[in-house]
Amino acid sequence: MSVKRLYDDNLYQFDRPQPSYWEATASEVGVTASPLTSSESCDVAIIGGGYTGLSAALHLARDHDIDVRVLEAGHFGWGASGRNGGFCTMGGTGVHGRELIKLFGAEKARDYYRSQVEAVELVREIAGDEGIDILAQGNAEVEVAHTAKAFEGVKTDCKLLRGTLGIDAEILSADEVRERYYDSTEQFGAMISRPTFGLHPLRYCRGLANAAARRGATLHERSEVLEWSKAADGAHLLVTAGGTLNARRVLFATNGFMPEGLYPGFYGRTMPVVSAIVVTRPLTGAEKLAHRWQTEDPVINARRILNYYRLLPDDRFLFGGRGHTKGHVQGEADTYNDIIATMHRMWPEWSGVDIDYRWHGLICMTSKRCPAVGRLQDDPGVWFGHGYHGNGVNTATWAGKQLADWIGTGSEPQLPELVRGLGRKYPLARMRLKYLRLGIAISGWLDRRG
Repeated sequence: MSVKRLYDDNLYQFDRPQPSYWEATASEVGVTASPLTSSESCDVAIIGGGYTGLSAALHLARDHDIDVRVLEAGHFGWGASGRNGGFCTMGGTGVHGRELIKLFGAEKARDYYRSQVEAVELVREIAGDEGIDILAQGNAEVEVAHTAKAFEGVKTDCKLLRGTLGIDAEILSADEVRERYYDSTEQFGAMISRPTFGLHPLRYCRGLANAAARRGATLHERSEVLEWSKAADGAHLLVTAGGTLNARRVLFATNGFMPEGLYPGFYGRTMPVVSAIVVTRPLTGAEKLAHRWQTEDPVINARRILNYYRLLPDDRFLFGGRGHTKGHVQGEADTYNDIIATMHRMWPEWSGVDIDYRWHGLICMTSKRCPAVGRLQDDPGVWFGHGYHGNGVNTATWAGKQLADWIGTGSEPQLPELVRGLGRKYPLARMRLKYLRLGIAISGWLDRRG
């Protein structure tokens, strides 16, 4: 099956790094990798060199002594793992906690949130064990209510997280947020939850790559898989522009940039969504004081189409949000303008602050609105992990480890039921972006109502 793309080709230029703050501040962290240029073989081939694939490669090589190779279409960190906001935080679903309980029951929801806490701590553990300088910041996530009505919902969510799901969470009034965190035109109180921290996502991604290589994995950059077929003996043949890779087993770990046409079982299973980020020049002390900014904790707001933001180590301000639904250059520019206007509306004293960096990428949703981790039922030599709903730093790292342990031991791990399996295909999958546009329009209307 040929490779198909859902968005404009502008989003899939694998030879071109994004002009991001992360690329500009991680240049000294290199990765030892080269394109696949010959016919090779291995036990496990991983398609996708982001957090899922690199975590799996690290654990397969280090913990299970398995011959593993990673094929990445761009350079390591080209995709979402090098473009995101650097939030290592609980989440990973498109479902609010109370709906999660309604759909799956309290015990299964608790099981999932336990795995999220484990996932956050796994990132911290890997960084320490492998000597990765991730520039960690903060120790909690702040979810800010953008209206008084939204604050009532945040308080309900906090009770559920703390009382039913066992998460360390607390509510702060608008005055307490103003005194301890910041103030803005859209600040009506907040929920604080732990564990969470911010990091430099590209340094973490490249650190994972280097750790995997150091432990014995072979890394191939600029090696987009163009064809995927099976031989009579069940082995998988992966073809790139420069070579071929024969593997007994394959882990498909591509998330939002998934080339879903490569293998029939994956077509129509995901909904990639554009997310965009801008970063300012360093803020002065007076500018931070103007909005009482005094935290390094990552922050999100309670909108359905949320914004996410944080102060970086050099006092630059990162602000992100969801983007357009085409992927072309003009839509990209319009998205940046919309995001900057939103930031200025929330912090009017920063309206004159220059924007130094802007970039975009894709997050990945699934039809079940939960991560998808597992093994194909009709092809037991293929595993997968994707669908992190904007919380891939920890969830993808955790998924990669679970998959590595599954492949390495031959025994399925005790995955939370919420993440097991692919989930159903989107109906009329070619029309997915039309569904997305409708969903964005409805969510925007609901947000405007408070």
